[in-house]
Amino acid sequence: MDDDDADYMQGSDDEDYGFDYSDNDEADDSGSADVENMYYTAKSKKEDDPEQALREFKAIVDQETEKGDWGFKALKQSTKLLFLQLHRPTDALRTYTQLLTYTKSAVTRNYSEKTINGILDYVGGGKSGPVEVDVLERFYQATNEALKEAKNERLSVKTNLKLAKLWLDRKEYGRLSKLIQELHATTKAAMDNEDQSQRGTQLLEIYALEIQMHNEMRNVKKLKEIYNAANSVRSAIPHPRIMGVIKECGGKMWMGERRWNRASEDFFESFRNYDEAGSQQRIQVLKYLVLANMLTGSEVNPFDSQETKPYKNDPQIKAMTDLVDAYQRREVHSAEKILNDNRSTIMDDAFIRSYIGELLKSLRTQYLIDLIKPYTRLELSFLAKQLNVEIADVEELLIGLILEGKVDGRIDQVGMRLELDRTQALEKKRYCCATIMDGSTGRCSTPLLLPRWPGRSTVDPFMMVPERFTEFRDVTF
Repeated sequence: MDDDDADYMQGSDDEDYGFDYSDNDEADDSGSADVENMYYTAKSKKEDDPEQALREFKAIVDQETEKGDWGFKALKQSTKLLFLQLHRPTDALRTYTQLLTYTKSAVTRNYSEKTINGILDYVGGGKSGPVEVDVLERFYQATNEALKEAKNERLSVKTNLKLAKLWLDRKEYGRLSKLIQELHATTKAAMDNEDQSQRGTQLLEIYALEIQMHNEMRNVKKLKEIYNAANSVRSAIPHPRIMGVIKECGGKMWMGERRWNRASEDFFESFRNYDEAGSQQRIQVLKYLVLANMLTGSEVNPFDSQETKPYKNDPQIKAMTDLVDAYQRREVHSAEKILNDNRSTIMDDAFIRSYIGELLKSLRTQYLIDLIKPYTRLELSFLAKQLNVEIADVEELLIGLILEGKVDGRIDQVGMRLELDRTQALEKKRYCCATIMDGSTGRCSTPLLLPRWPGRSTVDPFMMVPERFTEFRDVTF
């Protein structure tokens, strides 16, 4: 018994297994045994003589006086043989359309649904090579027509979701957008009639497809709109993979806005959901989580959490683990070496690659601050050599640090060197000593003021200095 027969047996739970036989029953059993023999004989010829197998499957269908189990199974085998082995999709569509007429009463609902899903899986899965778009559409159109006639709305929605996933994988965004609108309309129409949790779950599946489409199309405005709509759905019990998709796209959205903390939170939720679903996408999202965590500047190791710790030594994650260690030690050269030695696991991902420049800039900035601390004057060429970058890149980093107030100095563009103003810093400290220390904070706060005595002038004595010192009146400390 192969998988096809096993599926059929699992879908036959409602059959009657009584043992009340009559003469007519014996005759029917004899005929059924003959058809069964014909079926298995035809099936045994699929590999060696597929054309003969097709003829014998057709004979089983033709001799039926009414639609039955063996005719359904013969059409199922014929469709599979024509599509996967003989590569005749048009003929396969013909036998599949005929098979759909059996789903009303000839076989159980569970078995028919499993058969339809199985056929659509290999039609869209590319097992027999590339499939033309119009062929896919005809298969799904025939399926939807049969399901509407059978009033099987639940399977109809599932079928359309499956087709939407195919359009997404093929980047057929026009077709996908149109199908998503149809799915939204169907879901909205049934909102008041069916279980709210089921409809909420279905809505999240639609949002998951839609958010992926807008993420790939770089439509940030629509992406945020769908992300917020998905987060507002409450009455739903979604599959963890669906939430993994939504949170992953949310994390990428926050990364684009340079909101590293929000991105880190969403990537962690995405990883947790993918992990629960057993999806291999958890490894890729874990890399995104590590990247976002480093960009936040956090000193917390992302692999310290209970969920991520088991993956710390995974071969695909090991490079990211080493990168985190190098980043936390501010070892820019080690980080660059790790990136160069692990292009396949890090740099080959377009999303990670787009933020590596930002990560290295952050790391080089911290390294530069530590490097210049002991000096008062440094050549830009020396700093460039230490960072292994061009002089122009060092100058850009230093300008940013000076403007942000993280470095107190100036760049001599004639001599091409950095001059740190240690004297000015010392003078500031001395001036600070002439102020009252705030007892609550321990910081310099209020400057010393001269007391006012009764009967005495309130004019600032500093303004009454001799004429020869008037040049110092406007000095700012």
